[in-house]
Amino acid sequence: MNTIQEAHDFLANLNRAEKAQLLQWVVRDLGDAFPGIESIRGVCGGDPCIVRTRIPVWVLVQARRLGSSEADLLRAYPALRAEDLVNAWAYFRVHRDEIEQQIREHEAD
Repeated sequence: MNTIQEAHDFLANLNRAEKAQLLQWVVRDLGDAFPGIESIRGVCGGDPCIVRTRIPVWVLVQARRLGSSEADLLRAYPALRAEDLVNAWAYFRVHRDEIEQQIREHEAD
């Protein structure tokens, strides 16, 4: 039996109040999740990147600061889509300190 089937069977035995509590836990757990952004140990030093690419969020943020427009970024990185930039900017708004630190670290190299 796979994990999804086990979860299905488990949920079938919960009452509505228990399911609501479980749902609240899941929402809280996913609250810091950003679609389209992933951090993988061993890929780009674990920095958050655009999925399907190895383009770190900090690179996009720094490029924008240095005057690149979204159109410039989409031309420079053909694998990027407009929605990837939306996700990157949203991630940056919530994780500003983390991205600022990554910029400082990489600019010092």
